[in-house]
Amino acid sequence: MFLRWLKSYPWFSLSVLATLWWLIYAQLSSWSILLVSAMGIAPETHLFAALSFFFYDVPKILMLLLAITFVMGIVNSYFTPEKTRALLSGRHEGVGNAMASLLGIVTPFCSCSAVTLFVGFLQAGVPLGVTFSFLIAAPMVNEIALVLLFGLFGWEIAALYLVMGLLIAMIAGFIIGKLNMESGLEDWVQNLRKLETQLTQTKLVFSERIDKGIATVKEIVGKVWLYVVMGIAIGAAIHGYVPADAMAPYLGSDWWSVPLAVLVGVPLYANAAGVIPIVDALMAKGAALGTVLAFMMATIALSLPEMIILRKVLRPKLMAVFIGVVSSGILLVGYVFNSVL
Repeated sequence: MFLRWLKSYPWFSLSVLATLWWLIYAQLSSWSILLVSAMGIAPETHLFAALSFFFYDVPKILMLLLAITFVMGIVNSYFTPEKTRALLSGRHEGVGNAMASLLGIVTPFCSCSAVTLFVGFLQAGVPLGVTFSFLIAAPMVNEIALVLLFGLFGWEIAALYLVMGLLIAMIAGFIIGKLNMESGLEDWVQNLRKLETQLTQTKLVFSERIDKGIATVKEIVGKVWLYVVMGIAIGAAIHGYVPADAMAPYLGSDWWSVPLAVLVGVPLYANAAGVIPIVDALMAKGAALGTVLAFMMATIALSLPEMIILRKVLRPKLMAVFIGVVSSGILLVGYVFNSVL
């Protein structure tokens, strides 16, 4: 009934839903405090602080995820993987690196699923460096990360993260492309014949694009919501029970804090939705923004599962170059954020 109404009167229905979404979102902070107070927990306790954080951040981040994945699902109906491959194929370094990095923002692929597209792009004749720009940008500078950073830290931090993340993707891909390391691909990848992409000419009406948005919500939110809740639970524990100055000696702005954060983040595997609530809690406990963002970037862009999958595609020398270039960029971001904020 509701879906039929939504597709019959899409613009009116979306306007009503957006209004309701905003009215609920604006009240989440006060509702979380009322809920924890109704449990009879004293406001000055650690448990009150932890539960207030949890009951505020869970609906807040899930609502942001629902909204942005729905919108980006509609946007992505114009940017299918096949169209993306065709758009990037034949592009030269520089322009191609910039286009691939920008396309990474609107394509919601995690680091592991982006590897599959990495091979597909190579099949389609996309230059190696351009393909690496997409591989870096897709998981790290995606719409979910930007919306959550905006919701938690404001537009200035989100914009700075966007610029620095895109620069890492573009410059790293450009450097790898200029090194002419196609021989660093495994034989089976080098032997792939160029894929002639056949694009569908079917045009979707807006109601069908709404279906795409709903399907994207089911696919992405269905996969990440548990990680979001787990990340917020960890963040709530940090917020409520970790002393305010406990994180400063380890995740401060000292020169060694940023590489330490990267080393800690690489073995982990989390998407932006799961790790950003932890970043928020660490920030509240005195951790430096650049250091925790370096931790977040390393967790997303250099995760151990991604490296294992990439090893099937890349030889050790090219793997080492990829890790080294991206790590250097992440370290630079950490130091820049710590120096300007």
